[in-house]
Amino acid sequence: MNSRPGPLTPRNRVRELYATPLGRDIVDKILLQSGAPGSLVKLAGGLRLSTLERLTRRFTGPGLVDALLGLVNQHTEPVPDGEPSQAWWREAVFYQIYPRSFCDANGDGIGDLRGISSRLDYLAELGVDCLWLSPIFASPNEDMGYDISDYRAVMAEMGTLTDVDELVAGCHQRGMRIILDLVVNHTSARHAWFQQAIADPDGRYGDYYFLREGAPDRPPNNWDSFFSGPAWRWIPEADRWALHLFAAHQMDLNWSNPAVRDEVADIVGWWLDRGVDGFRLDVINYISKPDGLPDGNPFVGRLMEFTGIEHYFYGPQLDEYLRELRRDGFTRPDGSVAVMVGETPGIGVEGARLLSNTSRAELDLVFNFDVLDLPGRTRWHDYRYDLNYLKRFWLSWQQRLRPGDWIALFLDNHDNPRMLSKVGHGDERDPAVRTSIAKLLATLQLTMRGTPFLFQGQELAATNQSFAGLDELRDVESLNRYQELLVAGTAPEAAWAQIMAGARDHARVPIRWGDDQDFGPTAWLPGRDDTPGFTAAEQQAEPDSVWHWYRQLIALRREHPALTRGSFRPVEPGRKDYLAYVRELDGEAWLIEANLSGRPRRRPRHGLVAEPVLGRPAGPTLGPWETIVGRIDAVQQRR
Repeated sequence: MNSRPGPLTPRNRVRELYATPLGRDIVDKILLQSGAPGSLVKLAGGLRLSTLERLTRRFTGPGLVDALLGLVNQHTEPVPDGEPSQAWWREAVFYQIYPRSFCDANGDGIGDLRGISSRLDYLAELGVDCLWLSPIFASPNEDMGYDISDYRAVMAEMGTLTDVDELVAGCHQRGMRIILDLVVNHTSARHAWFQQAIADPDGRYGDYYFLREGAPDRPPNNWDSFFSGPAWRWIPEADRWALHLFAAHQMDLNWSNPAVRDEVADIVGWWLDRGVDGFRLDVINYISKPDGLPDGNPFVGRLMEFTGIEHYFYGPQLDEYLRELRRDGFTRPDGSVAVMVGETPGIGVEGARLLSNTSRAELDLVFNFDVLDLPGRTRWHDYRYDLNYLKRFWLSWQQRLRPGDWIALFLDNHDNPRMLSKVGHGDERDPAVRTSIAKLLATLQLTMRGTPFLFQGQELAATNQSFAGLDELRDVESLNRYQELLVAGTAPEAAWAQIMAGARDHARVPIRWGDDQDFGPTAWLPGRDDTPGFTAAEQQAEPDSVWHWYRQLIALRREHPALTRGSFRPVEPGRKDYLAYVRELDGEAWLIEANLSGRPRRRPRHGLVAEPVLGRPAGPTLGPWETIVGRIDAVQQRR
């Protein structure tokens, strides 16, 4: 491993900042959020950081460079190449289930564990390797399970621990694995730890959280909550402020307390003993906060929409805490390690490599969210997503992967609108367009180098919903944001349009099974998609459906290692609206071609010929959103 470089100072130049892992990520993030061109890095590369601050202070205010250097200097060492992992998850296809909306076995309008068990044959037939369940733990559901009140109990509407055991056994019997969603950046305010903390702030559990003395009208710092308003809540009965980066009843745990870390490791081990194969760790990069909880930089706060985020998105002890959790929680007595998947908002490509490279012994996979929106846009903007950005993003990441790195490939999840609707931007109301875009997205996600994470409904070409009004939403983030927009003077129509662009409930509506297990009128969340042909029953009965396209792609991955562990080589990467690449391993090669637009496009003359396995024979033109997966013959491979 290279020795750690010395700390950067304001006398260093922009290009030296950009040469550090987090420096590059931070600069890239600023450019992405502002919509500024990447060429600015080269143009400004020779400037000293002190000069850059002087030139930009009119817009950024003072202290920006010091804030950046304080973060970057914690992590200046380059990421080693590492060794390729032979773990099962490199070849797996994960399938995320949002349990409340997957399958309702008892008819109460809320999905449950027995409902999931009843659909395991459906999932096995689709071909997925591992299920990931959004939280099933006991919770008051102020954030739909992401506010946990008991880590060793199941929320009543989901079922029982016996149901969990039966589900785990059912997965293993079918050759599938299962991981659970673990939320340990924060707990519910109803968790026994927090209740004991506010009963005795100076006792053992008071240090499990961030409880701070002060005046009731003056929070300890200027940090913002991700769910609107300040990140502090006054607790009158404790005469303390309590930190909550998310909803007002989701209280942040103090990971600098070794007792908290021991509790989390013990929880992980308890579930592994029940047969669970690992965890997806919610906002896990936020667990390390700096001593003193200093104020956030106002300019960074305006740019990122969350003041204070620079202090904890990659905190000073994050690497240490993750290594310890891997060792003490995820490592089984036989030495094997359960899979650790990290949700890491704000982390860029180099930060992801720091957190997940095999040489680091921290996480196995991380989610990078920069792929989900165009530069200068957020999910609250109503716009048509340009797949050329997806192409540039994934190609850039592929070029930066080293042997010890891997990438989690995802387009949908429980926190974001449907990518199909963002790409279609209304055109997907045409069933033919909907099907074509869905197949295109499936092809890219399941043939790109990395581990795909599907979200329930993708295989059915699920789209965004047309909610009738605020009373139909359940998402605390959307409800809070709507009220905040009104208070800020936004007109109700404009506020509603913004919520409809980004509401998490779009992805959370119940699955359309098309049989007697469909969610009825008592469903916890209304869903309005009644387009013929897009229920699970209809999709399974139609050989040319999106569902069958997913099943065939997953089967190809399983049969041909070139599509999982094979090398990746882009073809004609400069062609707009065209994405093609070759996957190759042990003398076997595949060509994937895609038209990234809704217009016909001539295929470039790249000289590669492949026998189509999925899609029609390649002609001179690709149809709108068309994709082809073909096998290259051995003669061409030797050229």
